[in-house]
Amino acid sequence: MLFLAISNPHPSKPKDVKNARLKFRRWIDDLKSKKKVVCFYPRVGRGSVVIFDVTSNDDLHELMTQWLNIVPVSFDIYPLATT
Repeated sequence: MLFLAISNPHPSKPKDVKNARLKFRRWIDDLKSKKKVVCFYPRVGRGSVVIFDVTSNDDLHELMTQWLNIVPVSFDIYPLATT
């Protein structure tokens, strides 16, 4: 199941979240290697766009919880249809 996640990070100074952003990128890279992330794009300014490939809504929920534990954000999540 594919899901598009668009994040809007909590407003804070960039220097205050530098380490969290580095940890987030390592986390995304790990998920890419496990084929759970199809693609990742940083947004202009702040935030990210990620397409997840998961087997269930529970898997997606777990990933969103992990994301929130790294960087405080709000999400817009959209299920995607495969052709």
